[in-house]
Amino acid sequence: MITDDRDFAAPDFNVYDFDAEEIAAGIAEWARIESPSFDAAAVNRMMDLAETTMRDLGAETTRMPGQDGRGDALKAHFDWGDGPGIMVLGHLDTVHLVGTTDGALPVHRDADRLYGPGVLDMKGGMYLAQHALAKVIGARGRLNMALTFLFIPDEEIGSPTSRTLIEAEARKCRYVLVPEPGKSDNFVTGRHAFLRYKIRTYGRPAHAGRAVGPGRSAIRAMAQLIDEIEDFTDIDKETTYRVGTVHGGTFVNVVPAQCEAEVLCVAPSMAAFDEITNRMNALKSPDPEIRLEVEAGPVRPLFKFNEATQDLYEIARRVASTVGLELGQGQYGGGSDGNFTGALGIPTLDGLGVCGDGIHTKQEYLEVSSLVPRARLLAGLYEALAERNE
Repeated sequence: MITDDRDFAAPDFNVYDFDAEEIAAGIAEWARIESPSFDAAAVNRMMDLAETTMRDLGAETTRMPGQDGRGDALKAHFDWGDGPGIMVLGHLDTVHLVGTTDGALPVHRDADRLYGPGVLDMKGGMYLAQHALAKVIGARGRLNMALTFLFIPDEEIGSPTSRTLIEAEARKCRYVLVPEPGKSDNFVTGRHAFLRYKIRTYGRPAHAGRAVGPGRSAIRAMAQLIDEIEDFTDIDKETTYRVGTVHGGTFVNVVPAQCEAEVLCVAPSMAAFDEITNRMNALKSPDPEIRLEVEAGPVRPLFKFNEATQDLYEIARRVASTVGLELGQGQYGGGSDGNFTGALGIPTLDGLGVCGDGIHTKQEYLEVSSLVPRARLLAGLYEALAERNE
């Protein structure tokens, strides 16, 4: 473990020529290739570009065909040394549907802000990570440690087809770097757990125009359940229950016989994780004549700051200081694929991407002024970690 500054050699950033406008233009190109999680063909168009980019850098690339209707995953490996290396982990899918760039969120610049789908979460971060590596390769030729990029196609829906791959590849590595959106004051060294559920209500159809009839509304029961579930939220403890989608009914003149909703729950501790599991499993239908089903979905395990990550954080903190960034560390919500690697005990540093705001909204933007400092941070991390392998 690093104990004092004598154990740390500051990277020489004078050898790099980072330009914010060049980086912003590259991120904008990636953002214009729309890639919502549920559209495999769209995601694969983005993977095609990423694969070409990584091959041009000299990586050996491997495409893992998509499963269950999802897009492909992409592994890009630089065989620069024996033993465990560095993994850069991130996703290229977004929550924005195809057509967003022609409508509610076009890719455009407004002073220091670059707007567009995924510019922040997290095409911006993955582009920045490969751009920083390109500058390192241009100046140094190679690192003294193997390095792997893993591009994920379904993070925004819980990584249901990618978790096994992520965990298998992470176990081969010494460090995991996750360029999810950066924070101005902290590295992300922990993530709250995420639990997803589908809940379904089954009622009885009837003509909705009758004042009194045999119908039992699945939508009405669901509405009552939504209130009950969201009332479990404890904002002060950061334990949240939120219903994100609801679908039900067929015709307005038919009492709805079926309704489905999706629930996302966030747990900052194992106690909260267990509480959520127990509460969701104990849900009861508000109407004994309406059947309720609760189906557990993908889980992001709790990622807590631990001794394995401490050393990595200390290296990153010192690199950041040489760039002019004074960054502490903390645990946050907004889960990522870093949950999986951090929960395995593999040294994982998250929140290494670009800075901005508007994640998952039609006002998503990155701050162009953050691009050069964050690129230097990533380049310095690559160098500092590889030096420790000498």
